[in-house]
Amino acid sequence: MKAVIYKQYGGPDVLQIADVPKPILKSHQILVKVRACTVNRTDTAYRSAQYFITRFFTGLLKPKKIIVGTEFAGDVVEVGQSVSRFEVGDRVFGYNEKTFGACAEFVAIDAQSMVTTIPENFSYQQACCCTEGFHYALNFIKAANIRAGNHVLVYGATGAIGSAAVQILAAMGVHVNAVCGEANMDLVSELGAQHVMNYEDEHWFDTLVEDQKKYDVVLDCVGKLTFGFCKSVLSPKGIYISSELGPKLQNPLLAVWTHFFSSQKVLFPIPSERVEDINYAKALIEKGQYRAVIDRVYSIDDIVEASRYVETGQKIGSVVIVVT
Repeated sequence: MKAVIYKQYGGPDVLQIADVPKPILKSHQILVKVRACTVNRTDTAYRSAQYFITRFFTGLLKPKKIIVGTEFAGDVVEVGQSVSRFEVGDRVFGYNEKTFGACAEFVAIDAQSMVTTIPENFSYQQACCCTEGFHYALNFIKAANIRAGNHVLVYGATGAIGSAAVQILAAMGVHVNAVCGEANMDLVSELGAQHVMNYEDEHWFDTLVEDQKKYDVVLDCVGKLTFGFCKSVLSPKGIYISSELGPKLQNPLLAVWTHFFSSQKVLFPIPSERVEDINYAKALIEKGQYRAVIDRVYSIDDIVEASRYVETGQKIGSVVIVVT
């Protein structure tokens, strides 16, 4: 089968199209013919091994799992003997950060993992990009114990994580203020933010401080802020969460320090993949409370170009790859 592989860590050029063996199905798995997948920040982080710590999970000197890709949508073409959740012909979408392999013609995935059927009103391209950002955003929201009525600031509200966070929070009845580029302020408002600020205005944060509004949580969805920077707009027991490790890997360390010595906290949760989370995504989609945000669509043969674009940090929502 056709697949995107990498045999060494590095930039987008290490990716190549190859003919590899079709997965051999285990009794607890389903085999999915992949119609669409994505290139996301998780994919690029593992491929580049920018943070050396990732190699302890993917291989110290070279990748152990060579087929890339974490989120996918397609058709179930084979079902393992012990599987009861799915049938051949089901349209499904899912997320698989444990073993990767989504950027290929076929992927085998545990039927009890983060995979479910696609809502009737959604295409493969729409469905495939509703898992990675949703997965991280929901884990952050749960870790911070955000509730209806809370005030949350979402920084980087147009990426996969940020756009997901805005929509999930809005559906929960949370007061959402968001920060993004001027060109996408209307989009973020449509996603559910009650107030949107332009980060290109060099005085945006000063305005935030002058408003004297205190936030229960600041979600930094692109890792561009710091706890120290945000302390002045956090409530006395406010929480700062970043999608990145932070300068000099400070966020995990601050999570420990603030746990003992500060009323304002830094959280650095380790996300877990849960089937109930993707079922929640499906429920929001069916209620019209969650939508796919797609920036660009590429053919699988243009995977290197797509990856280069993702690494510019300018994508809005998701970059989709058409596989078959």
